[in-house]
Amino acid sequence: MLSRIAESLYWIGRYVERAEDTSRIVDVHLSLLLEDPWAPEDVVCASLLSAMGHEPADSVGRAEVLDTLAWDATTPASVLGAVAAARENARRSREVISAELWENINVTWHEASRPGRRAHPHAFLTWVRERMATFNGVADSTLSRDEAWQFLVLGRSIERADMIARLAAARALAGPAGPSWVTLLQSCGAYQAFLRSARGSLDERRSAEFLLLDPLFPRSLRSALTRAERCLEDLAALHGPAQSNRTGSIGSQAQRVLGMIRSELEYAAPAELLEDVYEVMGRVQSSCSMASDAIAQRYFPHGVVLSWDAVS
Repeated sequence: MLSRIAESLYWIGRYVERAEDTSRIVDVHLSLLLEDPWAPEDVVCASLLSAMGHEPADSVGRAEVLDTLAWDATTPASVLGAVAAARENARRSREVISAELWENINVTWHEASRPGRRAHPHAFLTWVRERMATFNGVADSTLSRDEAWQFLVLGRSIERADMIARLAAARALAGPAGPSWVTLLQSCGAYQAFLRSARGSLDERRSAEFLLLDPLFPRSLRSALTRAERCLEDLAALHGPAQSNRTGSIGSQAQRVLGMIRSELEYAAPAELLEDVYEVMGRVQSSCSMASDAIAQRYFPHGVVLSWDAVS
């Protein structure tokens, strides 16, 4: 497979996951403000913007959050921007994705760009979440489990791990004034699964452990890292021996950094991990960034390594 096609597939996975996660996160946090009139709006909104990589102003509210994280089409760090970036990368790789997959993301982009969407943010965010879930469903049912599939899922998994780490770090930084771990479960689509696992018992510690450490739930941090490792193993088997540099095998660098941080989460005592959440989540974000750089060096040698908020 050409490196430019592989790179586009990798970033399709990241941008689709980013659009879904951002729409879910923004919707849950804004619903929290409506349901709890005593929740400090400026603290909730500032915590959310900080988690998503933005420097909040002295006073922020719902309007600023929506402008920055939903409507800003100039950056893929927003919902609209992520949909546009996913569509552009899908256009570049139409020879390897199915016609149904292209039609899904193309229609989503055109519909999302309609001017009337701003009047109903909740309906828009719910619709985006459903469209991204449909995209993943179409991908699951129409793509062979070859290297194209592996690059798509690899991008999705790394983005998911990075997003969870951002939310957990912001939660730890905000302290008691920030959103609860239950709110974070809702933001990641994990609330119902957690209730079944915990048999209806709501507990902050168990909520945090489920979101970060559960090995069975596909949207937990540990599961996302494990899935990314498996994709890298399958790609390594397909592409043969990796090149080497002064620090060792380029192909194994991504597996090494992801494996190290996954092992730290898997074998650390949960109580110790939760006491040091902010620092651990910082290491998770750093590991995801280092892995993304190593993947680009190994499989996209002529591409430009992108930051989290750069356009592919």
